[in-house]
Amino acid sequence: MKILYFDCFSGISGDMVIGALIDAGADRAHLEEELKKLNIEDEYKLTFNKVVKNGITSTKFDVILKDHTHDHQHSHDHDHSHEAHNHQHSHDHDHSHEAHDHHHSHDHDHSHGDHHHHHDHRSYKHIVEMIKSAQFSERAESFALRIFEKIGIAEGKIHGVPLEDVHFHEVGAVDSIIDIVGVAILLDQLNLDGIYASAVPVGSGKIHIDHGIYPVPAPATLEILKGVPIAASDVKGELATPTGAAIIATLAENFGTLPTMTVEQIGYGAGTKTFPSHPNVLRVMIGEVK
Repeated sequence: MKILYFDCFSGISGDMVIGALIDAGADRAHLEEELKKLNIEDEYKLTFNKVVKNGITSTKFDVILKDHTHDHQHSHDHDHSHEAHNHQHSHDHDHSHEAHDHHHSHDHDHSHGDHHHHHDHRSYKHIVEMIKSAQFSERAESFALRIFEKIGIAEGKIHGVPLEDVHFHEVGAVDSIIDIVGVAILLDQLNLDGIYASAVPVGSGKIHIDHGIYPVPAPATLEILKGVPIAASDVKGELATPTGAAIIATLAENFGTLPTMTVEQIGYGAGTKTFPSHPNVLRVMIGEVK
């Protein structure tokens, strides 16, 4: 049985997942072609760079928003990337925060933030229609819809809004749509029989989000991770972003230590922030379990 194991020793974010999957041998050209089906390619460009995080060579994936001026790379960078992490740093800066959402939010915040976008405010219903009309494979479509539903339900619960009325100003930004749909495309392409994961460290401390100063994990991230084992971490900052949390909470069937498996492919996806004591990367392993 072919499985993928997410080793989230430094948290998880959408862009880290895509970086790790590409690093492990998933098909970048297939990803770029399939994403065109969303009909928003005039809003972004994708970059894949090799970076070294505390001695580990890894792939840094970014969605660069075109609109604007700035490049935004930022994009997610932080965003998600950080999302999470980044955030950390981010939020480090905080705002980061929000993470999540924010994250990008802020993200854009800052960045282009804003402004940017616009698109920015895409509703849950609009995102579902985008995904369904793109004619992805049945499995990729299912993965993407389930991940967005997980985020939408959590955001709706936190803000007291029915799912169909949820607007993702942050999570609905282009970079998060690309992260989530991109992960769905790559996991479908890898044709796995199962997805396993470690417990998820969420970080510690406080972050500054749109609504004020909140404890880590941010409320939406914690809601998404209900039922998933989370791990203690001394890192100050947000390690798991809502997008990363939703990917793993939706798709992983088992959580725990590394299973007995024959590892065939390994990938490292870089986050934006750099920590002094450990590499800020997500590690994935693909191989056979008996």
